[in-house]
Amino acid sequence: MKNSTTLGNSTLDVNRIGLGCMGMSEFYGSSDDTESISTLHKAIDLGVNFFDTADMYASGANEKLIGKAFKNRWDDVVLATKFAVMRGPNGEWLGLNGQPEYIKKACEQSLLNLGTESIDLYYMHRQDPKVDIEVIVGAMSDLVKDGKVKYIGLSEVNAETIRRAHKVHPITAIQTEYSLWSREPEKEVFDVCKELGITFVSYSPLGRGFLTGSIKSRSDFEAGDFRLNNPRFTDEAIEKNVQFVDVIGQLAEAKGATKAQIALAWILSQNNEITAIPGTRKIHRLEENLGAYNVVLTQADLELIDIALPKETVGSRY
Repeated sequence: MKNSTTLGNSTLDVNRIGLGCMGMSEFYGSSDDTESISTLHKAIDLGVNFFDTADMYASGANEKLIGKAFKNRWDDVVLATKFAVMRGPNGEWLGLNGQPEYIKKACEQSLLNLGTESIDLYYMHRQDPKVDIEVIVGAMSDLVKDGKVKYIGLSEVNAETIRRAHKVHPITAIQTEYSLWSREPEKEVFDVCKELGITFVSYSPLGRGFLTGSIKSRSDFEAGDFRLNNPRFTDEAIEKNVQFVDVIGQLAEAKGATKAQIALAWILSQNNEITAIPGTRKIHRLEENLGAYNVVLTQADLELIDIALPKETVGSRY
């Protein structure tokens, strides 16, 4: 299996299993900055160079954590961050903003948080419905011209939006939730990415942890874990969705691999460019995820998965 790729319409060479950093600061229960920094350093030591954050993760605290961890190590890192979801200083949700003046201000704040002079890959996190994509991408393009951003990407957009955006400025990556229980991008987004030479980046490739088999019930979550409010993690949904885990588990046993490794290897088998950014705070989980490179899924395995998986996931993504 090919372990690396060059992100679309760019010169950024990345490993195909990167590291999503959101959970190091918020959303998935308690975290420890010292442990997270150790995991970030270990990731570099293991050859990982593709890291993903956003300005809204813990209202900037995640970017600051990344900046602290990678100080003097930026040459080893391809960093992606995002703008558009506004948060207050106490974590308040303040809506979406795609206005050009806000985009410039958000970029400046991210650079300050990270302690770096430029952002490798800058994503629109979600589209502000009040602002045309052409206006948003135009403002992002200005950041490239100013040297603040090297390449740009979009998150959670449809095929038409991608085409319109790409006419304004080359798009490097499209980031959308994609996994064995979230396959919506296959309908149109994959095709437009292939057509325009854009890399698809899968976030939550392990189904927010569910596909690893580690979540048996709601009691497995700490108080405050955002999954407790997620429709896919009600008692009824967990009971039904465990069928996905059962299918992955049978293949994992046959291959001498873990469920997480099967789920990640399946994503990487979709094409030679797709990348995944599973999140973890733990070194042993990081090492386990990277073991997916060693899992070989044959065409017969892929067909078996398609046949055996439930046709629908119980509960919407959000």
